[in-house]
Amino acid sequence: MFVGHYAASLALKKFEKRASLGVLFLAVQLVDIVFFPLVLLGIERINIVENFTQSTHFELEFMPYTHSLAAFLVWSGLTYAFFRWVVVKSHAVALVVALAVMSHWLLDVIVHTPDLPLWSDSSLKLGLGLWNNAVATFTLEAVLLLAALWLYLSSTTAMTKAGKYGMSIFVVFLILANVPNVFGPLQGDSKVVLAATALAAYLLFAAVAFWLDKKRS
Repeated sequence: MFVGHYAASLALKKFEKRASLGVLFLAVQLVDIVFFPLVLLGIERINIVENFTQSTHFELEFMPYTHSLAAFLVWSGLTYAFFRWVVVKSHAVALVVALAVMSHWLLDVIVHTPDLPLWSDSSLKLGLGLWNNAVATFTLEAVLLLAALWLYLSSTTAMTKAGKYGMSIFVVFLILANVPNVFGPLQGDSKVVLAATALAAYLLFAAVAFWLDKKRS
């Protein structure tokens, strides 16, 4: 799952207005932000395989430090502690940001092939395999985003014209950007390019979300 993760960011904003949407956009992708540098360092492994599933061109071979259930609990716990006692010193904000981190694994279980371990050396790996159906994958991500957008808009008020229309336009853009991501052909076999493109997208989308969120109260 790619843009569908941002549905959790928009939905969680409804429950804690003080949480920055930009931070929540980074939180839902935190483990992937860590994953790609670990891949380039050779610590975790991804293989670029054309049409590995209907929706992806890669095989996730080894990723216990970012995508195991145990790792997600650790990353979520560290995030909670960082926001609770260092950044905002608010239990509610820290909890929402930690839940955003945890949401990544919960959504990944739906789409991944069985490649999500329970812990580092677990032989049992989870994944319901929705990626094997491109139409269903795209539809799920779009529906999640649109439902979360409704929650976000219904719980905030626009202060400017950008605030009134910007987030809706942004969500439509995310859905359209997911078309080549899900249905497109393989665009090269460089792991460096894949990592750089993904990380740039995560940072750019978080920056846009941060700016647009400031246009609503």
